[in-house]
Amino acid sequence: MTDRPIRIAVQIQPQHADYSDIRDAVLRAEDAGVDVIFNWDHFYPLYGDPDGKHFESWTLLAAWAEQTERVEIGALVNGIGYRNPDLLADMARTVDHISGGRFILGLGAGWFEKDYDQFGYEFGTAGSRIASLADAMPRIKARLAAGNPAPTRQIPILIGGGGVKKTLRIVAEHADVWHSFGDVPTLTSKSAILDEHGAAVGRDTASLVERSVEASGSPAETGEALVAAGATLFTLGLNGPDYDLSTVKDWVSWRDAR
Repeated sequence: MTDRPIRIAVQIQPQHADYSDIRDAVLRAEDAGVDVIFNWDHFYPLYGDPDGKHFESWTLLAAWAEQTERVEIGALVNGIGYRNPDLLADMARTVDHISGGRFILGLGAGWFEKDYDQFGYEFGTAGSRIASLADAMPRIKARLAAGNPAPTRQIPILIGGGGVKKTLRIVAEHADVWHSFGDVPTLTSKSAILDEHGAAVGRDTASLVERSVEASGSPAETGEALVAAGATLFTLGLNGPDYDLSTVKDWVSWRDAR
């Protein structure tokens, strides 16, 4: 357990919607009191009509940086194989400045093969994609440090994934936030493994790495158990074109009541 505040995020999934729908959802989410607004870094819808409407992550993030005033923004998460790591870092530094220091750099190994095949990227294997993530981290940090002007803050790095041998080692070495997938027992067991990796690399991951989870349903059903397992950042996925915030408002009320 840590003393971190409970935070509520939404993932505005940039699919099956017009841009005006997405823009409106971002405004409504900030007004509703969420702490973070994410999108995702894919090129096609992940569910529903596979050829449905879809928009690109980073251009949306730059627009959100101008559109919003309070919330943090980022992608949950960027596929490391889509961009040169130095370019990715410079994009992050730029959006950090546009937003006035509200940017989170979400990173992952990538998994959706259609993204790679249709856009001419090498899909490789799960192992090669995780290796690319590990190789990219020092380059990203070096490029962030070299930028002029420097980032407005040390940009938080969020890494998503649950592979216990390799991915959690990368999280232990580099992440400020770990986004996990699974239920309370999964979070508990993998969080302990993350701390073992942290001890091996000399980082106190129990205090330095925030635990992030996907939220669903009612906070009364799952919220307290996830908090007891160490989670403090809860993200609800919202699909277009409606982007219904009713459940989000329940989680914001739960956060405020605590």
